[in-house]
Amino acid sequence: MSKKAEEFIGRVVEKNPGEVEFHQAVREVVHSVMPYVEAHPRYQKAKILDRVVEPERVIQFRVPWFDDRGEVQVNRGYRIEMSSAIGPYKGGLRFHPSVNLGILKFLAFEQVFKNSLTTLPMGGGKGGSDFDPKGKSDNEVMRFCQSFMTELARHIGPDTDVPAGDIGVGGREVGYLFGQYKRLRNEFTGVLTGKGLGWGGSLIRPEATGYGCVYFVEEMLKTRSEGLAGKVCTVSGSGNVAQYTVEKLLELGAKSVTLSDSDGFIHDPDGIDAQKLQFVMELKNVKRGRIKEYADEYKCKFIPGERPWGIACDLAFPSATQNEVEEADAKKLVKGGCLAIGEGANMPSSPEAIRVFQLAKILYAPGKAANAGGVATSGLEMSQNSQRLSWSRKEVDERLHQIMISIHEACVRYGKDGKHIDYVKGANLAGFLKVADAMIDQGLV
Repeated sequence: MSKKAEEFIGRVVEKNPGEVEFHQAVREVVHSVMPYVEAHPRYQKAKILDRVVEPERVIQFRVPWFDDRGEVQVNRGYRIEMSSAIGPYKGGLRFHPSVNLGILKFLAFEQVFKNSLTTLPMGGGKGGSDFDPKGKSDNEVMRFCQSFMTELARHIGPDTDVPAGDIGVGGREVGYLFGQYKRLRNEFTGVLTGKGLGWGGSLIRPEATGYGCVYFVEEMLKTRSEGLAGKVCTVSGSGNVAQYTVEKLLELGAKSVTLSDSDGFIHDPDGIDAQKLQFVMELKNVKRGRIKEYADEYKCKFIPGERPWGIACDLAFPSATQNEVEEADAKKLVKGGCLAIGEGANMPSSPEAIRVFQLAKILYAPGKAANAGGVATSGLEMSQNSQRLSWSRKEVDERLHQIMISIHEACVRYGKDGKHIDYVKGANLAGFLKVADAMIDQGLV
């Protein structure tokens, strides 16, 4: 990394102490784009990098709510409005005990470039709370969501900031949030995405991140005259992204052999077929159970407290959370013959793990490119809401597929170095330039 890049990152770390995930995200982007910025003085003169690492707005608020015993609970709520250079802020809400300012700033920063890559007019933002919906009744979740939205409503709108779901925020939570927004504002608008199909939601939205990740990996494999058919895949997580990654892999002829949650992972060498996947969906989406129950049901191995990266595979899809693939895990994947990594989660690979993949010349798709299908389809939902239309499942899936192909083409265009394609550099540079050029066009904002 150049001296100028190191000095810049040092200043970011000094101004944002303790926000290690944010530092990591900034370091990756700056490493990719600094040579280009240094070669083009207009970006230096406009201090684009200095501006893009500062959120346009940071909103923090308290969220008091009653639990089922009638006791008052208090959580923190956040919304990071990072960049509106190319459209209204767009990004998910995460409800999880680990949520803090640094994690949300990292997610919002990543979202800026991910949204830029989709080709759709969306800025970047992220929000959420340290509230944990796990183990809460529907009524408790509803009361929390109503209190959270009572404050958030004044900061968002269909042309200002359009949140969506993320970890801990699924269809139930989006419904409660939307209902409270509608009550407060007395208007029915497309202010949230991931809505129910009967009231403004889009077909394919729950599936989009997983489907899009598979489509992106398929395009990467084509650069080496490979395909998905017959490939053995390890998938982490067992939520929406993991479930629909498995579904699309199955549809395209690949075999997924793992899923995980915070307790450990299952290894099913026979593969997770359509019937088994339906069991997982019922287990996780309805019963809200643990993945170990899959192992009990289908008599396969459950490995407690571990991640699935030691299982030999052709393709790996980290789809759980940030930094779940560490250097040792990456070395196991390389040793196990892995050809490609498709990140379904946000920044699931540590910098050391990424370095291992790159040195081994493995096809590596960073999250801001590979998992952009979710927010891309949220953008399509916004379009349908604006036009008061509802597109068919086939039409949305075809649009999603084409967007992922376009993202891959942009990554190749900016990341190709001889025969090798650096997808990290390609994704970062392609996403950055669109935002940077818009910022220059709009002046000092």
